[in-house]
Amino acid sequence: MLQQTLADVLKSFQKLKVLVIGDVMLDAYVYGDVDRISPEAPVPILNVKSRDQRLGGAANVALNIQSLGAIPILCSVIGKDQSGNEFLDLMKSSGLSIEGIISSTSRQTTRKNRIISEGHHLLRIDEEVDLSLNEENQMQLKRCILKVMYDCDVIILEDYDKGCLDQTLISQIIETAQRIKIPVAVDPKKRNFLHFKGASLFKPNLKELNEGLKIQINPVKQNTIYKAIVLLDKQLGCVNYLITLSEYGVFASKGREFVNHPAHIRSIADVSGAGDTVISIAALGLALDLPLAVWSGLANLGGGIVCEYPGVIPIDSNQLLEEAASDPKFESFFKH
Repeated sequence: MLQQTLADVLKSFQKLKVLVIGDVMLDAYVYGDVDRISPEAPVPILNVKSRDQRLGGAANVALNIQSLGAIPILCSVIGKDQSGNEFLDLMKSSGLSIEGIISSTSRQTTRKNRIISEGHHLLRIDEEVDLSLNEENQMQLKRCILKVMYDCDVIILEDYDKGCLDQTLISQIIETAQRIKIPVAVDPKKRNFLHFKGASLFKPNLKELNEGLKIQINPVKQNTIYKAIVLLDKQLGCVNYLITLSEYGVFASKGREFVNHPAHIRSIADVSGAGDTVISIAALGLALDLPLAVWSGLANLGGGIVCEYPGVIPIDSNQLLEEAASDPKFESFFKH
């Protein structure tokens, strides 16, 4: 019965259309071996063996939504450059629509180059511009969003502080969504942290929460986390809060209801992209109006699963279902 119930939940994801808005990027990987130090400087020499490129940022959220069976619509701005062309090619080969992607001559496509040897990151080289969009690109993005948002079941605002989202656009999206009764899930960063007033879900990690509120929270003490959420709620007035705590799991709240899910014991390969998986599952749960404990528990589980794999990857919905069905905690969620 549990298997069928969980399967029905994931099957219901397939009915949903999700608008993802935010900063996108190209995640590039260079893999190789290091067996000597350069004679020119005390740095390792990497003998390149292979290269890989993946969709990152809000585009990885779109991939997670797609992997979970729902239909993602991605709206963002990239540069009209080589990395932008490679990004669009990856979108197409991944089966994602590029209709909502604006290519601008005034922007640079964000590209993160990771240098890796024997599973260890040696260096990351970032190519990016994090200035706010110019007026023309802002209007183009806004028109693109308004064109599609009325047909969506949930909106995800994925902020990486690269300039795609600003206070004005955020307010307009949330106000419009409230009027047409579409939930808005937010994955914030530092610059716009307190600009997401009235969102349906606010999902910072512990570092972002500490920086945003200018406090220091002890993740092992639930009462300090709850007090931080109360403080945050006075400024934002969001419906739900989901705090990701890395190895301490997640803490979720809705009004006076709260739940803590401990992290699952795993062999961690890479935490990159885990937050993208968490917000994707949580947003779909909101769209279905699932209980707090269910969508936050599934989000916590999914975020842990992707950490077992190197690089930024979307969640495997079959693995999510299999692990959730074998977890005794989920049995109580579906008891009537």
